[in-house]
Amino acid sequence: MTDTLILAIFGPTGSGKSDVAEAFAERVPARLISADAMQAYRGLPILTNQSGYPTEFVGIWDLDREASVGEYAELAHAAVDSALAYGLQPVVVGGTGLYLRSALVDLGLPPAPPPGVRERWEREYARRGADGAHAVLTERDPSAAARVHPNDRRRVVRALELTDVGGSLARSDDRLWSTKMRHPTLIVGLEVPQAVLEDRIDGRTREMFERGVEDEVRAALLQPMSSTASMIFGLREIAELPMAEAQESLARRTKRYASYQRKWMRRIPGLVTVPADRPAGEVADEILEMARSRERLPAGPAG
Repeated sequence: MTDTLILAIFGPTGSGKSDVAEAFAERVPARLISADAMQAYRGLPILTNQSGYPTEFVGIWDLDREASVGEYAELAHAAVDSALAYGLQPVVVGGTGLYLRSALVDLGLPPAPPPGVRERWEREYARRGADGAHAVLTERDPSAAARVHPNDRRRVVRALELTDVGGSLARSDDRLWSTKMRHPTLIVGLEVPQAVLEDRIDGRTREMFERGVEDEVRAALLQPMSSTASMIFGLREIAELPMAEAQESLARRTKRYASYQRKWMRRIPGLVTVPADRPAGEVADEILEMARSRERLPAGPAG
């Protein structure tokens, strides 16, 4: 296997991404690089399903830190390049699609807006409502507005703040779906039957409560929390609902998110799916053979 091949493992929550990546790392010298936006926060290891296996960018930010795709991409690119320099196999693993792609391609992201810009647009969205804020975006960046639903508050606000620094969400999306990777890359999607996936999600949710996720959330909510950290699944449910209702609500919401991730997975150019309803070691072995033979390898870097 060439030392310039990047391996990326994507799949819906509950598909076993971390287990497969760790099994792969037991077979070859590798550096695991997380592409999970919520696992980047420390203080909620149970809720965000953090593994104890050494992985870059797990638990690196305090809860009051506003997450930035641009900052993450810079860190991820450095980690990938460093792994290659030391002869390690970079393995980018995660379920946040934008983070995964930003680790693999050069999105050409604009500079971060000045402090307070996001908060200002958050207030404007709340004041004007979804349609009013989207109308402002249509005036400032019609291309971005055409790609974002008015009710998608996070992306509308992100698109608006980008207009303040001369950027555009539309241009980032164009690069996002490019097949031109920074390095030759094999992207593997873990495919699990829906019934199996939902059983896994139910089991993992029960285990979270058995491990004390309620105490973890209560402690976290005593700290200052950024708008991005506050989007972590389960915070609201666990804080506001009785345990049984919170568990049911979290499992239901996680299943919806898994369905979204499966749709997102099908949009990734060059992705190769492998069945993952079997032991992680078997999945890792198949991926390893695929990587060694470079079967169905997507396009390399731009010339």
